Amino acid sequence: MAGRGPATDGSTATAGGAAAAGGAAAGSGGMAAGGTAAGSTAAGGGQAPSGGQVAGGVASGSAAADRGLTDGGSEANGDAEAAVARADLVIDGIVGIGGKGGLRPDAERLVRAVRGILVAVDLPSGVDADTGEVRGSAVRADATITFGTYKPGLLIDPAHTHSGALRLIDIGLDAHLPADPDLEALQHEDVAALLPRPSAESDKYRRGVVGVVAGSARYPGAAVLAVSGALRGGAGAVRYVGPAADTVIARFPETLVHSGPPAKAGRVQSWVVGPGLGDGAAAKHSLEDVLASDVPVLVDADGLHLLPAGSDLRKREAATVLTPHAGEAAALLGVSREEVEAGRLAAVRALAERYGATVLLKGSTTLVAAEHQPVRVNPTGVGWLATAGSGDVLSGLIGSLLATGLPARDAASVGAYLHGLAARRTTAPHGAPIAAYDVSTALTDTWRDVLA
Repeated sequence: MAGRGPATDGSTATAGGAAAAGGAAAGSGGMAAGGTAAGSTAAGGGQAPSGGQVAGGVASGSAAADRGLTDGGSEANGDAEAAVARADLVIDGIVGIGGKGGLRPDAERLVRAVRGILVAVDLPSGVDADTGEVRGSAVRADATITFGTYKPGLLIDPAHTHSGALRLIDIGLDAHLPADPDLEALQHEDVAALLPRPSAESDKYRRGVVGVVAGSARYPGAAVLAVSGALRGGAGAVRYVGPAADTVIARFPETLVHSGPPAKAGRVQSWVVGPGLGDGAAAKHSLEDVLASDVPVLVDADGLHLLPAGSDLRKREAATVLTPHAGEAAALLGVSREEVEAGRLAAVRALAERYGATVLLKGSTTLVAAEHQPVRVNPTGVGWLATAGSGDVLSGLIGSLLATGLPARDAASVGAYLHGLAARRTTAPHGAPIAAYDVSTALTDTWRDVLA
């Protein structure tokens, strides 16, 4: 694992092999990111016209232009591509942060010719600096050197995957940046400050009880995995409600169990509802029961499918957290999955506004949105988390953090951060397949690492 990440005062630290300074940081494999990332109004690097120059190694962008690159001459184009192909290092400065849309044909041909290391200036050309969207062909950099502040597009997929290792250079823009960023990314210090700690007077009830309504005869494992995450999320006790009680007790004898309905199961400080719940009448009644409670509720998986279209969760007395993946988000918004994946930032904001809830949009870069607050991007995820049941563990973990008293946005952000770090710990040092239960068992050591 990398170091603790950049401090909130802007000091420099290493994240995944790429140094990161001043606010939010994320390397291509970095674990830590700063807490005050990137307003879209921050500038760094000019706005060159698309189809402009690429330079690096023996390839001179200006020389390529002098040869008539933009006039479509085949001989000039061939000379430029050959020069770029010979270069050991190519600097991408084709388009600045104001550029929109993908690369134009001449620039795209030059980029395809690159064989050496490709370093982007401020952001890879062809990606949207404000949203992370990629509308057409775009540079895939080995590293990106950005200036002044992190641009949202550098931290959100699909653009994030084009950035490579990421380094911020401070050029003295702090006084000119907006007070409220468009995007935030927590780092170790931020998460450590939010983690609940029991006092000498604590007992299991004072620490919080999280209720888990999950699992079914068809999916009993979902109950086990959600409970496994909840047991390691800081709450003093986990109360399971549902048909998989025997399976849960066999794995976790410390769990309190009840056959239901949730309203009669006993007092809790938060509810998690949905993983493996099914779509029958009992599942619908359980969701209604939980949403009628006066405590924070996390809705996941089947619970999202059962959520009435257009539900205004602002009417609840307590906070609600929705945790969809892209397909579930698409169904909630009435759009295609492809639209959600192409515009993740717009999708998570639209969900938070439409449903009046805190929304955690799972995926290659997990986003957390709440109305009238900066969106948070989680920098710790890893591709190996794309495995059955990992979302059930995350739901239980966040629900447990809610039960300790963390506000919904903080609970979702901290849960995603720990979940990603636990996966990194499990797959280290070189990456390997993991199962969801492996992630839950790594949470205790991950928690300890964050506090160290």
